[in-house]
Amino acid sequence: MNFEGLDPGLAEYTPSMHSSLDPVLDAHLNPSLLQNVELDPEGVALEALPVQESVHIMEGVYSELHSVVAEVGVPVSVSHFDLHEEMLWVGSHGGHATSFFGPALERYSSFQVNGSDDIRQIQSLENGILFLTKNNLKYMARGGLIIFDYLLDEREDMHSLLLTDSSTLLVGGLQNHILEIDLNTVQETQKYAVETPGVTIMRQTNRFFFCGHTSGKVSLRDLRTFKVEHEFDAFSGSLSDFDVHGNLLAACGFSSRLTGLACDRFLKVYDLRMMRAITPLQVHVDPAFLRFIPTYTSRLAIISQSGHCQFCEPTGLANPADIFHVNPVGPLLMTFDVSASKQALAFGDSEGCVHLWTDSPEPSFNPYSRETEFALPCLVDSLPPLDWSQDLLPLSLIPVPLTTDSLLSDWPAANSAPAPRRAPPVDAEILRTMKKVGFIGYAPNPRTRLRNQIPYRLKESDSEFDSFSQVTESPIGREEEPHLHMVSKKYRKVTIKYSKLGLEDFDFKHYNKTLFAGLEPHIPNAYCNCMIQVLYFLEPVRCAIQNHLCQKEFCLACELGFLFHMLDLSRGDPCQGSNFLRAFRTIPEASALGLILADSDEASGKGNLARLIQRWNRFILTQLHQDLQELEVPQAYRGAGGSSFCSSGDSVIGQLFSCEMENCSLCRCGSETVRASSTLLFTLSYPEGSNSDKTGKNCDFAQVLKRSICLEQNTQAWCDNCEKYQPTIQTRNIRHLPDILVINCEVNSLKEADFWRMQAEVAFKMAIKKPGGEISKNKEFALADWKELGSPEGMRMCSSIEELKNVWLPFSIRLKMTKNKGLDVCNWTDGDEMQWGPARAEEEHGVYVYDLMATVVHILDSRTGGSLVAHIKVGETYHQRKEGVTHQQWYLFNDFLIEPIDKHEAVQFDMNWKVPAILYYIKRNLNSKYNLNIKNPIEANVLLAEASLARKQRKTHTTFIPLMLNEMPQVGDLVGLDAEFVTLNEEEAELRSDGTKSTIKPSQMSVARITCVRGQGPNEGIPFIDDYISTQEQVVDYLTQYSGIKPGDLDAKISSKHLTTLKSTYLKLRFLIDIGVKFVGHGLQKDFRVINLMVPKDQVLDTVYLFHMPRKRMISLRFLAWYFLDLKIQGETHDSIEDARTALQLYRKYLELSKNGTEPESFHKVLKGLYEKGRKMDWKVPEPEGQTSPKNAAVFSSVLAL
Repeated sequence: MNFEGLDPGLAEYTPSMHSSLDPVLDAHLNPSLLQNVELDPEGVALEALPVQESVHIMEGVYSELHSVVAEVGVPVSVSHFDLHEEMLWVGSHGGHATSFFGPALERYSSFQVNGSDDIRQIQSLENGILFLTKNNLKYMARGGLIIFDYLLDEREDMHSLLLTDSSTLLVGGLQNHILEIDLNTVQETQKYAVETPGVTIMRQTNRFFFCGHTSGKVSLRDLRTFKVEHEFDAFSGSLSDFDVHGNLLAACGFSSRLTGLACDRFLKVYDLRMMRAITPLQVHVDPAFLRFIPTYTSRLAIISQSGHCQFCEPTGLANPADIFHVNPVGPLLMTFDVSASKQALAFGDSEGCVHLWTDSPEPSFNPYSRETEFALPCLVDSLPPLDWSQDLLPLSLIPVPLTTDSLLSDWPAANSAPAPRRAPPVDAEILRTMKKVGFIGYAPNPRTRLRNQIPYRLKESDSEFDSFSQVTESPIGREEEPHLHMVSKKYRKVTIKYSKLGLEDFDFKHYNKTLFAGLEPHIPNAYCNCMIQVLYFLEPVRCAIQNHLCQKEFCLACELGFLFHMLDLSRGDPCQGSNFLRAFRTIPEASALGLILADSDEASGKGNLARLIQRWNRFILTQLHQDLQELEVPQAYRGAGGSSFCSSGDSVIGQLFSCEMENCSLCRCGSETVRASSTLLFTLSYPEGSNSDKTGKNCDFAQVLKRSICLEQNTQAWCDNCEKYQPTIQTRNIRHLPDILVINCEVNSLKEADFWRMQAEVAFKMAIKKPGGEISKNKEFALADWKELGSPEGMRMCSSIEELKNVWLPFSIRLKMTKNKGLDVCNWTDGDEMQWGPARAEEEHGVYVYDLMATVVHILDSRTGGSLVAHIKVGETYHQRKEGVTHQQWYLFNDFLIEPIDKHEAVQFDMNWKVPAILYYIKRNLNSKYNLNIKNPIEANVLLAEASLARKQRKTHTTFIPLMLNEMPQVGDLVGLDAEFVTLNEEEAELRSDGTKSTIKPSQMSVARITCVRGQGPNEGIPFIDDYISTQEQVVDYLTQYSGIKPGDLDAKISSKHLTTLKSTYLKLRFLIDIGVKFVGHGLQKDFRVINLMVPKDQVLDTVYLFHMPRKRMISLRFLAWYFLDLKIQGETHDSIEDARTALQLYRKYLELSKNGTEPESFHKVLKGLYEKGRKMDWKVPEPEGQTSPKNAAVFSSVLAL
């Protein structure tokens, strides 16, 4: 912090010399500060400033929580949130340090750091706190003990320090050099020269050191050499503060004016990718401090010395409404800091007061803080003094606890003889993964225990060693593990084990023996896989989504329709929702709701998955409703006339899920307000005091559901009659029931979990005591019973005791609309239907029966962080399409694991590990009300010419000729295809002890270029698609050597290529697939996987497999082209046009050599010669001198005209 540009009035303050370590009352004390502050005789404030008992903190908005006095009258020079404990550190101009514990700011420790100089910066370490003064660096324990005191040269004037790693520190100031200090040896290890003296602020990222100078400049320095890489001349006067986040640097400071230095109200913002300034940000306060607070967005907090604070986006416009005011006791704010959790802000003013602002009533300063050690109360004073010089002093005065047991010294010698303990057995996971070299075995450390610590069992009954083996790639086929004994194997989190071949040798069929498609879990934010499956198996939703197509680049309804189409085509192979999840990450509302998980949070299970999936459920229904409701695109639905899908006033999602309600607000004055609204789902509201009632009171699910739908609550609301906020009674009545009833269970605490557990126990006892209910203890069926298990008759067999445990949820419920706008809800069974008659006849009287269709549950597993699975009742139409049979069956969907289950398993919730999250009930005979026809919305005009997104693209750069109307492909036509990719996230792998590499998470690829060439006709070999795909995500590696993609090719501002969106090119390929063309290429399986396309196997002609012998290596396209075609390709980089043409030629060569597949034996001899030649050449193409053009370069002479 540069103090030169602050208020000149501060120059009159002269810090008092502290003769002792205790602070004294300053002579410049403001008399108004002494009100309501109790002082001890020496003049030091003993208690904090009074704060109101009830402080109302609005969630998500920063408000003042507490104010305390650090040192009365002495300005606060620096504040710092401890990075390891829940503490706030404050340093004063008098060299005194004070720490406060927790959000209540309870004084923890207070001690003198320096007798004369002010504290200029504080840095917390694991074992203590670093304090920087003018020419002194002091490391002290949190209680005040000195660990080391490092004196600098008296000529030094230090202002800033930066901790580069756990043991290295950089210290800078007004001199022309920066010191590097080793904290282990407390020695100066390096002195870096600084061209521009006066380094008052230092920051660090993974790319640069950032140094802020008093001259107004910010220099970027190399992390290893500390050399200047770039320099920003931010302000003409002086620099006040700056901060760095992501690719942005924001700075505030002072500019030179005719009258001197003036605070500049324009923040300078720089893009670190382009190393240039972007539009300055004008703010409405005089900025003295600024910090990035990246919670939902990259917000900037700008603070003035007068106490004004403004929040704004660094690349947006500042809004005067976003200003709030800190009320300092003194005239100026002197320091500002933000906690690591971004939940708390700390301000220090010129009168020694500290103000804590938070965005929640119970904030935490760090995401994970360790426990703070507090001083134990002294017990010495309560014991009588003993004079050991007195020989006759009775030892009975020493307090010893009275005990009737034998003392340790009284044990017999036989019991105290040393006996070696038996070593525990080796961890089963170590034995399973061990690789032996000679007589030595090597295995990776499963890290299930602390280093050098072995738990011994003292009892013989515990001699069996508890082996906590590491969770392997999937639960099926794994031995039972003690720590997972509660969680059934099929419910455990499944992961993919990658080999050197990637996914090609992973046996997905082992986990899914059905013809339904699972979803892969390795993609970021794939926690929603279970909900995607639920929406897919809702027939009206699936049809509506697949009939939708619009022009928006990132439309969730379009991407979900593409994913549903893949699930339709798949015959048991897993799909991945990478394109859908990429569009999902671009939706601002998803980020604002906290639905976008970081990779680290998802891998470690930090997020509450139950709450997350319930928020995602509400978000996706709202988003799909909005996407389908947009009427500017006429083909939003193309169904038959008169279908309920064609309603112009509402979307299909609205018709299916929307529930019309009346919200009534009754004030105590008698004024009543009624307004109409609608909702897409309901949240369960549990009875008050449900956890305190341990008597086992029966409460049907229907009662809780009615309470949740017709909600009644007391709340404060505005009354127009009283013209003020008054206690009102809010009631909700139902006008119209939805076709699909969606319920968020909201089991987010032990209170709700205990309620479910208690109701399940009560229901179990009632089911056993029910007269005439004969229950079989052992579930044994005859062979004829097993054959009828899937039929409705088979489902009515006598239940077993295990099927009745942990069941509270009914399979069917009956809802009836009463005449006085009331709602009756009751559980419905098959016996009720026999008594009351079919539900269809009663719908005319407002009576509806809903059947349970899906349950989404949260699996609690501390080892893997938990997971989400779904039980889904798959209908007849899906079985008819996939398996050719007509029946209904419950299935478990656990990512790519799919397994049929008994229907009772869908409603059994053992709250120790299986917690309900979302319920879907559907009206009976729902599908008969909707038109379920699907008409492909993708038309042939997607292949015609289109404009490029690139601004600099010209016709001279065109590399393809679009198809004409008379060239439209037909069924069976050949199309050569090749794709190039870039890397978004690097691969995560670990090196085993035997030297082999194990892939933990594969690299995330994104398609960058797609080329399709004509496979027949006069223009054979000429491309008709050559699209470069624009991406908004950060590219880690362009893979130029293998892809030919260079930085800038995918940037619409500077690219000269034909740039399109991924959705535009995806539609072209989808049309080609739907029309029935055959794709020819090399390695198409990976290409289609990254593009996220499902192509029927009979439409793929892959030269990788055409020229491959079983159990032999795959051969590269470059070697095949050289061997069979005498072509030299892929010289410096790859080119997708060249690769696609070569694949077409190779396919023609294959047909020639195999006589159109009629002579496999002769072709087998050709392949043997190919492999023998490859082994001799080490699979490398020779580089002869004076290489001439290939001998068959004239095959595609028409290409040269292009």
